Amino acid sequence: MKRLLASVLLFFGVATAQAELKVGDKAPAFSGVDNKGVVISSASLKGHKYVIYFYPKDDTPGCTKQACSFRDNYEKLMSEGFQVIGVSADDKASHDKFAAKYDLPFPLIADTDKKIIKAFGVSGLFTQRKTFVVNAEGVITKIIEDTTPKEHAFEVLKP
Repeated sequence: MKRLLASVLLFFGVATAQAELKVGDKAPAFSGVDNKGVVISSASLKGHKYVIYFYPKDDTPGCTKQACSFRDNYEKLMSEGFQVIGVSADDKASHDKFAAKYDLPFPLIADTDKKIIKAFGVSGLFTQRKTFVVNAEGVITKIIEDTTPKEHAFEVLKP
């Protein structure tokens, strides 16, 4: 009986596991509502380079450093042709407060059902801190995960 249960759990664990995204992969299709009530989707970003960064929680020390790094480098990122999008499982009200408190100029998607988080493979007990750089064709050109929160924006700008 234990073997059967273990086999079933293993099967479902493997069957539901998603392959990890890597550089060169097409970015997953997504759609979500940002803190201003605007729908942002991969379709609306077609033809544009973008940075989509994932973080665990609004207004926590590491996540604030990460967001402020993108804020402080926003003009440079825009001049390089990038749109910046933050994503967490926090709701719109939380994003509104966070964006206002730190004067964040870019949209924050409220992924409360974690569909986008799961599509990008960053789900877990908490959303993983991970950044994807996507070119105008929708292909992932860089993945940033092994850096300090305040270095994320700098890593995007590195060749």
